[in-house]
Amino acid sequence: MKIAVHAVGRMKAGPEKQLADRYFERFAKSGPAVGLEFSGVVEIPEGRAQTANERRREEGQKLQAQLQPGTALMLLDERGKSFSSEDFAGRIGLLRDGGRRALVIAIGGADGHDQSLRDQADLMVSFGAWTWPHQLVRVMLGEQLYRAATILSGHPYHRS
Repeated sequence: MKIAVHAVGRMKAGPEKQLADRYFERFAKSGPAVGLEFSGVVEIPEGRAQTANERRREEGQKLQAQLQPGTALMLLDERGKSFSSEDFAGRIGLLRDGGRRALVIAIGGADGHDQSLRDQADLMVSFGAWTWPHQLVRVMLGEQLYRAATILSGHPYHRS
């Protein structure tokens, strides 16, 4: 299953980007052994509309344009469910084993995701009740994808 990350906003050079890239690279190397292929991060600019609703709609349309039929959609959203690392890995494994050929994991902009995306999402995931900076969300997502691949492969990186 191909996994892509769709992110609203650009990540500037710096230690956060280096760390995120390091985990995405680790995932790209370890994922194929368990049937997960990393397709990369697609960045789109933040919406420029006047209102939050219009910005969410604009950003959501850009994501919709990239979704192929049959692609699973996972949103990182404060209204989502918090999962343990094992459960997160298990959900990805279920999508893969259920025949899904692709998964897009979307990081929304400052205003969040449009309701139309939330309605069609296969899964909404939260990194807890706290609000996290976009740069750290990318680092945490990259690490959790790498961790998921190691959990699915039985690698000792994850100790529970």
